[in-house]
Amino acid sequence: MRVLIFGDVHGNLVALEKMLQKEQKEVDQLVCHGDVVNYGPWSNECVQLLESVGCTCLRGNHETYFLNGAYPGEHPVAQAFFKHCYPSFLQHEIIAGYGESTVIGDYQVQHTVNNRYIYPDTDVNALKLEKDYIIGHSHHQFTAESVTGRKLTNTGSVGQNRKYINVINYVIYDTESKALNLEALVYKVDLVIDKMKREKYPSVCVDYYEQKKRL
Repeated sequence: MRVLIFGDVHGNLVALEKMLQKEQKEVDQLVCHGDVVNYGPWSNECVQLLESVGCTCLRGNHETYFLNGAYPGEHPVAQAFFKHCYPSFLQHEIIAGYGESTVIGDYQVQHTVNNRYIYPDTDVNALKLEKDYIIGHSHHQFTAESVTGRKLTNTGSVGQNRKYINVINYVIYDTESKALNLEALVYKVDLVIDKMKREKYPSVCVDYYEQKKRL
Protein backbone atom coordinates (compact mmCIF):
# COMPACT_ATOMS: atom_id res chain seq x y z
CA MET A 1 0.00 0.00 0.00
CA ARG A 2 1.32 3.42 -0.99
CA VAL A 3 0.53 6.20 1.47
CA LEU A 4 0.86 9.95 0.98
CA ILE A 5 1.81 11.45 4.35
CA PHE A 6 1.98 15.21 4.79
CA GLY A 7 1.09 18.10 7.05
CA ASP A 8 1.53 21.74 7.97
CA VAL A 9 -0.77 22.77 5.13
CA HIS A 10 -1.58 26.00 6.96
CA GLY A 11 -4.45 27.23 4.86
CA ASN A 12 -2.52 27.02 1.60
CA LEU A 13 -5.04 25.68 -0.89
CA VAL A 14 -2.78 26.38 -3.87
CA ALA A 15 -0.05 24.09 -2.54
CA LEU A 16 -2.48 21.44 -1.27
CA GLU A 17 -4.29 21.18 -4.60
CA LYS A 18 -1.03 20.91 -6.54
CA MET A 19 0.21 18.07 -4.33
CA LEU A 20 -3.08 16.19 -4.56
CA GLN A 21 -3.27 16.71 -8.32
CA LYS A 22 0.12 15.04 -8.70
CA GLU A 23 -0.12 12.29 -6.11
CA GLN A 24 -3.71 11.43 -5.16
CA LYS A 25 -4.31 8.93 -7.97
CA GLU A 26 -0.92 7.30 -7.36
CA VAL A 27 -1.53 6.35 -3.71
CA ASP A 28 -3.94 4.19 -1.73
CA GLN A 29 -4.28 6.35 1.37
CA LEU A 30 -3.88 9.97 2.46
CA VAL A 31 -2.70 10.90 5.95
CA CYS A 32 -2.25 14.44 7.25
CA HIS A 33 -0.35 14.79 10.52
CA GLY A 34 -1.90 18.13 11.44
CA ASP A 35 -1.85 21.91 11.13
CA VAL A 36 -4.26 22.15 8.22
CA VAL A 37 -5.32 25.58 9.45
CA ASN A 38 -4.00 29.10 10.10
CA TYR A 39 -1.51 31.37 8.32
CA GLY A 40 -2.78 30.95 4.75
CA PRO A 41 -6.08 32.40 3.48
CA TRP A 42 -7.94 29.11 2.89
CA SER A 43 -8.23 27.33 6.25
CA ASN A 44 -11.90 26.46 5.69
CA GLU A 45 -11.33 25.25 2.15
CA CYS A 46 -8.34 23.09 3.08
CA VAL A 47 -10.26 21.38 5.88
CA GLN A 48 -13.22 20.77 3.56
CA LEU A 49 -11.05 19.45 0.73
CA LEU A 50 -9.26 16.93 2.93
CA GLU A 51 -12.59 15.83 4.37
CA SER A 52 -14.00 15.35 0.87
CA VAL A 53 -11.13 13.13 -0.31
CA GLY A 54 -11.26 10.86 2.74
CA CYS A 55 -7.94 11.91 4.22
CA THR A 56 -7.09 10.66 7.70
CA CYS A 57 -6.38 13.94 9.51
CA LEU A 58 -4.62 14.27 12.84
CA ARG A 59 -4.61 17.24 15.17
CA GLY A 60 -1.72 19.69 15.23
CA ASN A 61 -1.12 22.57 17.59
CA HIS A 62 -2.92 25.01 15.30
CA GLU A 63 -6.10 22.92 15.33
CA THR A 64 -5.90 23.10 19.12
CA TYR A 65 -5.53 26.89 18.96
CA PHE A 66 -8.58 27.17 16.71
CA LEU A 67 -10.65 24.86 18.91
CA ASN A 68 -9.66 26.83 22.01
CA GLY A 69 -10.20 30.16 20.27
CA ALA A 70 -6.84 31.50 21.41
CA TYR A 71 -3.18 31.55 20.42
CA PRO A 72 -1.13 31.05 23.61
CA GLY A 73 2.23 32.27 22.34
CA GLU A 74 3.84 35.70 22.42
CA HIS A 75 5.37 35.87 18.93
CA PRO A 76 3.90 39.05 17.38
CA VAL A 77 3.79 37.74 13.80
CA ALA A 78 2.10 34.50 14.86
CA GLN A 79 -0.37 36.54 16.91
CA ALA A 80 -1.14 38.68 13.87
CA PHE A 81 -1.81 35.62 11.71
CA PHE A 82 -4.12 34.09 14.31
CA LYS A 83 -6.08 37.31 14.84
CA HIS A 84 -6.65 37.57 11.10
CA CYS A 85 -7.41 33.91 10.31
CA TYR A 86 -9.39 32.67 13.29
CA PRO A 87 -12.53 34.86 13.13
CA SER A 88 -13.53 33.57 9.68
CA PHE A 89 -12.98 29.89 10.50
CA LEU A 90 -16.15 27.76 10.45
CA GLN A 91 -15.01 24.12 10.42
CA HIS A 92 -14.68 23.53 14.17
CA GLU A 93 -16.80 20.39 14.13
CA ILE A 94 -14.59 18.71 11.54
CA ILE A 95 -11.26 19.49 13.19
CA ALA A 96 -12.65 18.48 16.59
CA GLY A 97 -12.79 14.97 15.17
CA TYR A 98 -9.11 14.86 14.25
CA GLY A 99 -7.21 12.15 16.14
CA GLU A 100 -3.86 12.37 17.89
CA SER A 101 -1.95 9.65 16.03
CA THR A 102 -2.27 6.69 13.71
CA VAL A 103 -0.10 3.70 12.80
CA ILE A 104 0.88 3.23 9.16
CA GLY A 105 3.02 0.18 8.53
CA ASP A 106 6.10 0.38 10.75
CA TYR A 107 5.56 4.01 11.72
CA GLN A 108 3.50 5.96 14.19
CA VAL A 109 2.30 9.14 12.52
CA GLN A 110 1.57 12.20 14.65
CA HIS A 111 2.24 15.91 14.61
CA THR A 112 5.43 15.75 16.65
CA VAL A 113 7.17 13.93 19.52
CA ASN A 114 7.16 15.22 23.09
CA ASN A 115 5.58 18.50 21.90
CA ARG A 116 8.96 19.53 20.50
CA TYR A 117 10.07 21.32 17.37
CA ILE A 118 12.44 18.77 15.86
CA TYR A 119 14.94 20.03 13.28
CA PRO A 120 17.58 18.37 11.09
CA ASP A 121 20.25 19.20 13.69
CA THR A 122 18.23 17.98 16.69
CA ASP A 123 19.96 15.22 18.65
CA VAL A 124 17.57 12.38 17.89
CA ASN A 125 19.18 10.23 20.60
CA ALA A 126 18.06 12.72 23.24
CA LEU A 127 14.45 12.07 22.23
CA LYS A 128 14.73 8.48 23.52
CA LEU A 129 12.43 7.18 20.82
CA GLU A 130 10.62 3.94 21.56
CA LYS A 131 8.96 3.77 18.13
CA ASP A 132 9.63 4.81 14.55
CA TYR A 133 7.86 8.08 13.78
CA ILE A 134 6.69 10.20 10.88
CA ILE A 135 6.03 13.75 12.07
CA GLY A 136 5.96 17.41 11.06
CA HIS A 137 5.65 20.61 13.12
CA SER A 138 9.05 22.19 12.40
CA HIS A 139 8.39 22.64 8.65
CA HIS A 140 11.77 21.08 7.78
CA GLN A 141 12.01 17.84 5.79
CA PHE A 142 14.58 15.25 6.89
CA THR A 143 15.17 11.73 8.12
CA ALA A 144 17.21 10.65 11.14
CA GLU A 145 18.07 7.47 12.99
CA SER A 146 19.05 6.99 16.61
CA VAL A 147 21.91 4.82 17.85
CA THR A 148 19.29 2.27 18.86
CA GLY A 149 18.02 2.09 15.29
CA ARG A 150 14.82 4.06 15.79
CA LYS A 151 13.84 6.08 12.73
CA LEU A 152 12.30 9.53 12.61
CA THR A 153 11.11 11.25 9.44
CA ASN A 154 9.82 14.80 9.22
CA THR A 155 7.67 15.27 6.12
CA GLY A 156 8.31 19.00 5.97
CA SER A 157 5.49 21.40 5.19
CA VAL A 158 2.99 21.51 2.36
CA GLY A 159 1.98 25.12 2.82
CA GLN A 160 4.69 27.02 4.68
CA ASN A 161 8.13 25.61 3.99
CA ARG A 162 10.65 27.29 6.29
CA LYS A 163 13.60 26.71 3.93
CA TYR A 164 12.05 27.68 0.60
CA ILE A 165 8.58 29.22 0.81
CA ASN A 166 7.63 28.09 -2.72
CA VAL A 167 8.36 24.39 -2.15
CA ILE A 168 5.85 21.72 -1.10
CA ASN A 169 7.28 18.85 0.98
CA TYR A 170 5.71 15.48 1.79
CA VAL A 171 6.56 11.78 1.83
CA ILE A 172 5.36 8.65 0.05
CA TYR A 173 5.56 5.48 2.13
CA ASP A 174 5.14 1.99 0.70
CA THR A 175 4.06 -0.33 3.51
CA GLU A 176 5.03 -3.45 1.55
CA SER A 177 8.47 -2.55 0.22
CA LYS A 178 9.17 -0.29 3.26
CA ALA A 179 10.42 2.42 0.90
CA LEU A 180 9.94 5.92 2.27
CA ASN A 181 10.62 8.71 -0.22
CA LEU A 182 11.00 12.40 0.55
CA GLU A 183 9.20 14.41 -2.11
CA ALA A 184 9.18 18.06 -3.19
CA LEU A 185 7.26 20.24 -5.64
CA VAL A 186 7.63 23.90 -6.58
CA TYR A 187 4.43 25.96 -6.70
CA LYS A 188 3.38 29.55 -7.37
CA VAL A 189 3.48 31.12 -3.91
CA ASP A 190 2.67 34.53 -5.40
CA LEU A 191 -0.92 33.29 -5.79
CA VAL A 192 -1.05 32.93 -2.01
CA ILE A 193 0.54 36.31 -1.38
CA ASP A 194 -1.85 38.02 -3.80
CA LYS A 195 -4.82 36.46 -2.00
CA MET A 196 -3.44 37.60 1.36
CA LYS A 197 -3.17 41.14 0.07
CA ARG A 198 -6.73 41.08 -1.27
CA GLU A 199 -7.95 39.88 2.12
CA LYS A 200 -6.03 42.71 3.79
CA TYR A 201 -3.72 40.61 5.94
CA PRO A 202 -1.54 42.71 8.27
CA SER A 203 1.64 43.84 6.54
CA VAL A 204 3.81 41.80 8.93
CA CYS A 205 2.07 38.65 7.68
CA VAL A 206 2.48 39.49 4.00
CA ASP A 207 6.10 40.45 4.60
CA TYR A 208 6.72 37.09 6.26
CA TYR A 209 5.89 35.28 3.01
CA GLU A 210 7.45 37.81 0.66
CA GLN A 211 10.79 37.86 2.46
CA LYS A 212 11.30 34.09 2.61
CA LYS A 213 13.82 32.43 0.30
CA ARG A 214 12.59 30.73 -2.86
CA LEU A 215 13.98 27.87 -4.86
